[in-house]
Amino acid sequence: MKFATKAIHAGVHPDPATGAIMTPIYQTSTYVQSSPGKNMGYEYSRTHNPTRTQLQNAVAALDNGKHGLAFASGMAAIDCVAKLLQPGDEVISTNDLYGGSYRIFTKVYEPFGIKFHFVPMHDMEAVRAVANEKTKLIWVETPTNPLLNVIDIAAAAAVAKECGALLAVDNTFSTPYLQTPMDLGADIVMYSLTKYMAGHSDTVMGALVVNDDELHERLSFYQNACGGTPGPQDCFLVLRGLKTLHIRMQRHCENGRAVAEYLRQHPKVEKVYWPGFENHPNHAIAARQMRDFGGMISFVLKGDKQEDAIAVLEKFQYFTLAESLGGVESLSGHPASMTHASIPAEQRRKSGLSDSLIRLSVGIEDAEDLIEDLAQAIG
Repeated sequence: MKFATKAIHAGVHPDPATGAIMTPIYQTSTYVQSSPGKNMGYEYSRTHNPTRTQLQNAVAALDNGKHGLAFASGMAAIDCVAKLLQPGDEVISTNDLYGGSYRIFTKVYEPFGIKFHFVPMHDMEAVRAVANEKTKLIWVETPTNPLLNVIDIAAAAAVAKECGALLAVDNTFSTPYLQTPMDLGADIVMYSLTKYMAGHSDTVMGALVVNDDELHERLSFYQNACGGTPGPQDCFLVLRGLKTLHIRMQRHCENGRAVAEYLRQHPKVEKVYWPGFENHPNHAIAARQMRDFGGMISFVLKGDKQEDAIAVLEKFQYFTLAESLGGVESLSGHPASMTHASIPAEQRRKSGLSDSLIRLSVGIEDAEDLIEDLAQAIG
């Protein structure tokens, strides 16, 4: 199947009981057993739920993966992967990582004796420099949040193989519409389904996709044992969102290009971060591993003053100031005080995340209206 057909049909099937074309919301906590341990494949909804099963199958199919696992949030999905680690293990990740990922790594798992290296992963030699026999996980985020740095997934897979580590890729910004890390050697693909996959800013959920049966069994055990699973109503909302993923992502990309081009020529804008520009770091890698360049953009105003950035954010009309991203509506954010506030200021600035940087999640509105909003806000 081609991607658009997959988005609508893969992993789902009509309800066998009624013929309903849309997956029903199985709003139940438990299931009847004909005899102790004898059931119809479901016994308790923390472990399995038919609505969740179809969502997991659909997400896996979109990513060219074998197994999908859904969680109550993206952070619950990351937490499940971290449970694969043991004291003394080492993890390599990027130095401009999403703040929530950085927080769970350093504040929750580092105290258990797991060592984390945060390096500029757009340079794979920086990864090789810290990789060793204790490295058990390489955690890639590409494009990164919010500097849109591009990391070579295939090259990271090669390093992971050299040191016997798992490669996990946070594919939230790209979705499988733009890139499929499994095809490039990833062992685990992680999503905040909250964002583009659901796409309507009305649910919070995460997912993992894997191919290896043994790895799936281990992660499934943690999913059930620790209980960070989503309810059927949220699963239904994400299933509905997936059916228009290809159409929405196409418009996000088109609008993202228009907004990026406008910002690049604006006299008050110092720098624009968007992987589609030929002078963007690792643009050639982005062009090779991505099908388009997405709707996430960050920029810095001339003078690099935080108060100027705040003034722009307060003037936006369509680029609503709010947490999150990936919905049909355009959103704006100030990473230093919002999504990345948990990262120490010195480390943020060292990785290039200035206090005046503005992040945009370009929605699917009319591009001309969005550009007019930018014009009036920036002045």
